[in-house]
Amino acid sequence: MNTGEIVELVIRRDNVSISELSRKLRVSRRSIYNWFNRQHLSKDVICKIGDVLGHDFSAELPEVFNNNNSEHNVSYPDLDEADVSDKPDSAQYWRTKYIKLLEKHNDYLSRRSVQ
Repeated sequence: MNTGEIVELVIRRDNVSISELSRKLRVSRRSIYNWFNRQHLSKDVICKIGDVLGHDFSAELPEVFNNNNSEHNVSYPDLDEADVSDKPDSAQYWRTKYIKLLEKHNDYLSRRSVQ
């Protein structure tokens, strides 16, 4: 079972809405579904999901938390950058880019309205 599948099982077991999780993580729902399909997720992504869920994934994923293997410790500067396709000619690549830009714009607008 891959890392993404394990994270998905915990999320589903806890009956957490993907929409609610995406809102709290400030990423698209598509990003979360893409994470579920990944063989390996970065420790940062797993920790951020765990923080939102109030769950410690070290029991389910000891190899991520106990091993200094660089494959698992890849750090992403922006959480939702982790799932962007490497193929700029694909429709999914541009759709993902558009959704991320729209989310950042909406976040900016909501922050401005608070001030």
